[in-house]
Amino acid sequence: MPGLFDKKYWNDEVFQKYMETIPNTRMNMLLKSGAIVQHPEYANVLRDQVGGNYIKTPISGRIGGAPVNYDGQTDIPASNMDTYMQGKVVVGRAKAWSERDFSFDITGGQDFLSQAGNQVHEYWDDVDQDTLINIFSGIFAMSGTGNADFVNNHIYNATGITNSEGKVGYLDATSLNTGMQHACGDKKAAFSLAIMHSVVATNLENIKILAYAKYTDADGIQRDTTLAYVNGRLVMVDDGVPVDNSGSSPVYTTYVLGRGAIEFCNCGAKVPSEVDRDPKTNGGEDLLYTRQRKMWVPRGISYTMNSQATASPTDAELATGSNWELVKNGAGTSFYPHKMIPIGMIKSLG
Repeated sequence: MPGLFDKKYWNDEVFQKYMETIPNTRMNMLLKSGAIVQHPEYANVLRDQVGGNYIKTPISGRIGGAPVNYDGQTDIPASNMDTYMQGKVVVGRAKAWSERDFSFDITGGQDFLSQAGNQVHEYWDDVDQDTLINIFSGIFAMSGTGNADFVNNHIYNATGITNSEGKVGYLDATSLNTGMQHACGDKKAAFSLAIMHSVVATNLENIKILAYAKYTDADGIQRDTTLAYVNGRLVMVDDGVPVDNSGSSPVYTTYVLGRGAIEFCNCGAKVPSEVDRDPKTNGGEDLLYTRQRKMWVPRGISYTMNSQATASPTDAELATGSNWELVKNGAGTSFYPHKMIPIGMIKSLG
């Protein structure tokens, strides 16, 4: 139902539709690369199990085993296909903003509502990116049987390697390719996106490895777009990726993702946005409340909830290695093959 905001009627549904029409730059880039695959059916699974913030879904294994000699006298043994269960958690976040009447008065009628759509959308765009980076921190902090195989093989440390430009520890034309092969071997062709710090991107741009896509404006002038490419892979530049400053030189983290690396579901909130009015506090103020519930699922990796205090994980809990493990069978003897998980980390000095 409509509410009052700054003495104007507010319609939650209209606001949500307005936000949905604003381009979500980062999500669009992830979808374009194929690294994020939407699975809206997970929201239905949550409803079918009468709500909750956590689901487990089955995954079929692959057939295997060694063949026997077909010689007319050797029995043919049969083996079963393993099945796995993957844990998936909903990440809930909420935020509110207020606008004081007095601020409106002394700024000549600056209207917060007129700016809210773009700013709120960009705010949640940044939150989603932070959520993904915390998830990556968590899965690369896994330990124990099976999990260590993923971590050891999917982290490529280039900090001590001399590149083609003669610089030790810096990425070059071959670094990403080598890192992807290190992670997934002959499956490295699945990689389609790199998320890197602006220092790393600038270094690659300076040696003419990274190039921005071009477009021609209405005046016929060719300009750069915000989309960059390295070795045919899309590049997302984000200074929110981890930087280790504990040593003599900063060590930058670059993430590489392949098609279908992350499953995504916007699970929705009962009231995604609403407004309220407090006539007493600070002489009177209007408030805008927003909420979201989203699910981000790395392929072949299960969220365990081993160390989680409430129904929704915090950023710190998402970044905790003990909350993640490779998907495994019921007996805990067989694990999802790590080379089928197109997620890798590359460490470099720039």
